[in-house]
Amino acid sequence: MQVTFLGTSSGVPTRQRNVSSLAIRLPQRSELWLLDCGEATQHQLLRSPLRVSRLRRIFVTHMHGDHVFGLPGLLASLGMAGTSTGLHLYGPPPLQNFVESALRFSSTRLSYPLHFHANTPPPQGHVLFEDDDLVVESRPLWHRIPASGFRIAQKPRSGRFDVEKAKALGIPPGPIYGRLKQGETVSVGGRAIAGSSLCGPPQAGVSLVYATDTVFCDTAVDLARGADLLIHEATFAHRDGELALQRLHSTTTMAAQVALAAGVGRLALTHFSPRYIPGQAIGPDDLLAEARAIFPSTIMARDFLVLELTAGSDGIRSGTTPP
Repeated sequence: MQVTFLGTSSGVPTRQRNVSSLAIRLPQRSELWLLDCGEATQHQLLRSPLRVSRLRRIFVTHMHGDHVFGLPGLLASLGMAGTSTGLHLYGPPPLQNFVESALRFSSTRLSYPLHFHANTPPPQGHVLFEDDDLVVESRPLWHRIPASGFRIAQKPRSGRFDVEKAKALGIPPGPIYGRLKQGETVSVGGRAIAGSSLCGPPQAGVSLVYATDTVFCDTAVDLARGADLLIHEATFAHRDGELALQRLHSTTTMAAQVALAAGVGRLALTHFSPRYIPGQAIGPDDLLAEARAIFPSTIMARDFLVLELTAGSDGIRSGTTPP
C-alpha cells in the first residue's frame, strides 16, 4: 500500500501546499483510491507519477469546499480522457447532489458510470467497503458539520508456503501450490493434504487511518486503535488551542494524544493552517516538535510525500515524489 500526500494545507492553498487530498495506490490490484479531493487535486495528480486511469474509489470525509471542490473538474477530465470504467464515491448524503448539480449546470456528460454510497456512520462505526483483501471502516468525527474518518486495513494473508516440504511430500509444482497456499485441502495420490500444514503463521496486513477535520474525540482514538499509520489533522499549534476548540479543529498536541492513546505505529500530521510558515513566530519545525514531545514517532506531511506501508517490523518507508 503506497500513500501519496497531494494536499496538506487547511482551508486555502499556499505556494507550498495544496488543499486536502490523499492518494492510496494498491499495486497488487492495480487500483488508485483518493481520500478527499480539494481544488486542483487533478493538477497534483498530473505532477505525480500516479496513473489517474486506475482511479476506482473516492472517499470524502465531509462537504467543506477544501475537501470537495476538486471533484467536478477531476470527474470531467476523466470523462474526456475516456479511460475510466466507472467510479465509486463514498461520502455524506449531500455529496451526490453536489456532484450531479455541478455536472448538470456545467453541461458535463460523463462517459462512465458513477456509483454513490452515502456514508452516515453510527458512533460505533460501520464497514463502508469490504472485499477479499481490504476493509474500509468509517466513524464519525467531531467537526462543525458531519464529518467522518476512514480506516483502510488489509486482511491477514496466508503465511509463507514451504515449497521444499511440498516437494518432499511428492506434490508436483503447478496451480495446486496456489490452492494449498490459500489453505485448501487437496487430494494428491489418494492423500488429503491440508494447505495449512504447508504454510507458516498468517501474516498481518497493514492499516492506515485518515482523520480530518476534527477536534480531539474518542471516536478518532477508537478508529485508529493499533493502526500502522495515523494521518491526523494538525491545523493549529498548541498555543492556539482555544481557537482550535472554537473551530473544531485539532492542535498538534491533540493529534499526538490520539496517536498515543490509540497505540499507532506512526503519526503523520497534515492539514496545517497557512499561518505557520517559515519566518513566523511559530513555524513547521515548532509544530513537529510539539507533537513529538508527546508521540516521538511523528512526521510532518508535505505535498508529494510518499509513504510505503509494508508488513514487517518497521512497516513504513518514506520518500518524495518530485513535482
